[in-house]
Amino acid sequence: MFRRQGIKALAFLAPSLAGLALFNIVPVLASLALSFTDWSGISRVRLFHGFITFVSDKFVGLKNYQTLLSDPEFWTVLGHNCYFIVLYLPLVLALSLAVSLIIQRKSHASKIYRIIYYIPVLTSWVAGALIWKWMLSPEYGPINNALKAIGITGPLWLQSETWAMPSIVLASVWKDMGFYGMILLSGLLSINPDYYEAANIDGAGPIRKFFGITLPLLSPILFYVIMLSLINAFQLFPQVMVMTKSGEAGPNGVTMVMVERIYKYAFKFGRMGYATAWSWALFVIIFAFTALQNVLQKRWVHYES
Repeated sequence: MFRRQGIKALAFLAPSLAGLALFNIVPVLASLALSFTDWSGISRVRLFHGFITFVSDKFVGLKNYQTLLSDPEFWTVLGHNCYFIVLYLPLVLALSLAVSLIIQRKSHASKIYRIIYYIPVLTSWVAGALIWKWMLSPEYGPINNALKAIGITGPLWLQSETWAMPSIVLASVWKDMGFYGMILLSGLLSINPDYYEAANIDGAGPIRKFFGITLPLLSPILFYVIMLSLINAFQLFPQVMVMTKSGEAGPNGVTMVMVERIYKYAFKFGRMGYATAWSWALFVIIFAFTALQNVLQKRWVHYES
């Protein structure tokens, strides 16, 4: 009986499993195989004994990975990604938490705030990045014009080596804080109000309740948001390509990041094998940070029993 039910269940799951294998598992395995070749991305492909072989390309083994690790550019780009995360993560967490606390309040205005804060999430990155590129224009941008009105000379923003990455961070926080704010709002609404009533009886103030009740009980959702934002930060790409001049990664390459380099090596330089080695290096880095976060969560994440 159970075997028959299992066969029926497998029959219903077969289309989804086939799609998962065809569009997810097979491309991942193919990219791993490509990372050991010098495939240019334009050579012919044929089936040989059930395996995909790339004609006119030779197997190079770990050469791509050796080149990658010995290339100073890789470590520079990794440093740019880490610099972005150092600026982005605390800012997006603080503003997302502030957004969730604002829209948590039971008022007519909170419904309007929810719409306003979530509009950037619904905006495409291309449109949002173009808006920010105009706003940060040194000559015509409203930000520098506003600074000029109060006697401050605004920076060159995207044309400056110092301000290019903070400009990308600013646009990224604007785009993401509404999304993470909604996730944190779900955590705030799940906190039992009895805790706050007991704290009121004990005479606890707003700050004491925030650090003694809200943050500890919100820590599982905060952990999820940190993990999600960290993974997304390592995959930084569209805002760099749109906001920087002709997608050239900022002045002197100060906004070169991992995914941007993968794109350039694969589709501009015709080094598909080397680009896939970059992508697998990025996977290892994200996996390592995720594993580290899972270990560290035991020290600060409190699950309500």
